[in-house]
Formats: sequence, structure tokens, C-alpha cells
Amino acid sequence: MATSSKVLSLNGRGLKLNTRADIEPLLAAVDPTVIEEIHFGGNTIGVEASQALGEFLEKATVLKARIADFADIFTGRLITEIPQALSAICDALKDKTSLVELNLSDNAFGGRSVDPIVPFLIENRNFQVLKLNNNGLGPAGGVVLANALLESAKRSKAEGKKSSLRTVICGRNRLEDGSAPAWADAFAAHGTLVEVRMPQNGIRMKGITALARGLAQCPNLGHVDLQDNTFTEDGAIDGLEAWTDAVRSWPELRALNLSDCFLSSDGEIPVLLSALALGTNPKLHTLQLQNNNLESQTFELFAENISKTLLSLMSLDLTDNDQEEDDEYLETIALSMKQRGGKLLAFEDDDEDEVEEEDEEAVEKEAPVASKEPEVKASAEADKAADDLADLLSKVEIKS
Repeated sequence: MATSSKVLSLNGRGLKLNTRADIEPLLAAVDPTVIEEIHFGGNTIGVEASQALGEFLEKATVLKARIADFADIFTGRLITEIPQALSAICDALKDKTSLVELNLSDNAFGGRSVDPIVPFLIENRNFQVLKLNNNGLGPAGGVVLANALLESAKRSKAEGKKSSLRTVICGRNRLEDGSAPAWADAFAAHGTLVEVRMPQNGIRMKGITALARGLAQCPNLGHVDLQDNTFTEDGAIDGLEAWTDAVRSWPELRALNLSDCFLSSDGEIPVLLSALALGTNPKLHTLQLQNNNLESQTFELFAENISKTLLSLMSLDLTDNDQEEDDEYLETIALSMKQRGGKLLAFEDDDEDEVEEEDEEAVEKEAPVASKEPEVKASAEADKAADDLADLLSKVEIKS
């Protein structure tokens, strides 16, 4: 067990903790009042062991924990076990005012087991980071959690307090259009988000449009990831138009991932990309646009503005679009970004080429150092041979 005075970690041990007897020896030597990080990910915890863990956390009336990592802790557990185990852990964290981050990712509790999380989300209004990635929530589970966050925001407002929520990571959960409006309402009510990642959720244009309107109320957004959701549908561009309006609300935006989002159907320039290229977000550093049916006219737009309005852009990913190897606009973009120390990814092998270049540079740097030793050794051997020969010659007498 990896422990220090401030960190309790069983991360990745693959332990099967079923009973109190299984977990209590691991907690016995730990003072919960000084712990700042708790990492239990990569083990499987049953009901009785979770109850013992909850009691351990409850004993800490002044818990200092900042990070509670309970990702991937229910592998192999029955769906009937998970709610009780989850309740024991989440209830113990409800009143912990120092808690910054809760990670429950990679637990397949689905929509049927989300209710135990609700009291924590509503009552603990101090945590800042919520990670719920790959939980199989579905639209119904997504609505339950989003409504809990909405209630939390309402209570904070009623108390005259600003929300603490800064980051929500909720990808690979099949949230779909059915839950998107609820998430939009929650985001708008908090208004404090700086990072939102919701990739691979099957959200289509109606839901994407709702999310844009909700996130537009978060002026400090710096990182947004909506990869593999759908922005257009049957020629309609409502989603693109809503997001074009939304990005203008985010002056701090630095990273935007819109890969695999159907931004363009027939190669036309998406109105959202026109806005970005013309400088709506001057701090934009990373832009991911893989697989969006983009064609040369979009590349031309970026080429014309890469050195004018996109001066902070250091990473642009355009792979898997409709580009040609010798596209002059891509060459212009690549050159401009290289000059500033940035990188354009336009083809599948660009990453491989970069790795090869780095390897070659490393070899070149190491080669002179590596070659010095044999040279010095060979020189020393030659000097010794010359000295031996001189000694031998000095002993030779020439008789007449």
C-alpha cells in the first residue's frame, strides 16, 4: 500500500475487498484527519467493505482530503450491490468542506444506481471537480445527476454564495438529447465552469444546441470537449449557429475539441469555424477538428488568418478530412505554426513523423558523447604500444 502522511493509495492493486476484515487492516494505521488524497481506483469494493470505508471517513470531522478517487471500484459487483456501496462512500463525503475532486469514472452503475450520488451533489457545495466518465448513465441517469447539480446551484444562490463547481467530465455515457437540456440548465445555473468534457455521448443537434445556450452562461470556460457528438442534421445548422454565438462568450477559451462532430456535410465552411478563424477567441491554443468533412476552402480560411487572428494557436488537428498531400493552404498553415513552435496535424502519419524526428535528434545529440569513449580508449592503447616499443628498442645492442 502506497501511503504517506497525506496520501492513502491502493490504486491499481486489483484487490477484492468484500468484508470489514478485508479493508480494516489497510485503514488501521492511517489518520483520516491528515489525509489529503484518497485513491482506491482499480480495486473492487463490496457493500460491507464500503460501509467500513464510509465509517473511516465519517470519523474525520475535519477531513482535509482534496481528492477522493473511487474510479473503477465495482468491477464484478452485482447491480444490487452498487447502490449500497455507493451510498456508504458518498454519504461520508457530503459534509467534507475541503474536498476539491470526486472521481467516480469507469464504474458501470448505469441509470439505475445514480440516486446514491444525489445527496452528495446537492449538499456538498464546496467540491470543484466532478469526474463521471464511462458510467453507462444513459439519458435518464444523466437527467437525475444534472438536476441534482441544478438544485445545488439554486441552494448556493439562495444562500448568497457563488458556486464552487469548475470542472465536469462526463463522457462516454450515452447522455443523448434526452438529458442535454437538463445539463444545459445546470451549467447555466452554476455559471462558473472552466472545463467541460462530454465526448462520445450520442448527443445530436437538438441537444448540442441546448448545451451551447447553457454553456454560454459560463464566461470563464477555457477547455471544452464535445468530440463525437452531432452538430448538424439533414442540412440544418442550428447547432453550429448556437455554438457560434456561444464561443463569443468565452474569452478565456484555450482548448476546443470538435472532432467527429459533423461540422460540414458537403465541404462547405462551417459558420462556427469562420468565427474561430476570424478571431473570436484570441487565447485559443489547441483546436481539434478531425473527421469533419472539411475541404480546401476551410483550409484556405485558416491559412489566410493563421498569422493574423490565430496567433495563440499552437496545435491544430485536421486529420481525416478531405485534404490532398500537396494542398498549398495546409503548407502555409504548417509553416506558420512551425515558425512559432506549434504543430499542424493534417495526415495520419504526422504524429509518427514527429516521433521519428525527435528520435533522430536524440540520437544525434547522444552520438558524439557515445563515440568519445572508444576514441579515448584506442588512443590510450596506441600510446602504450609506442611506449613498449621504445623500451624494447632501448635494450637492443648493436654489435659490430
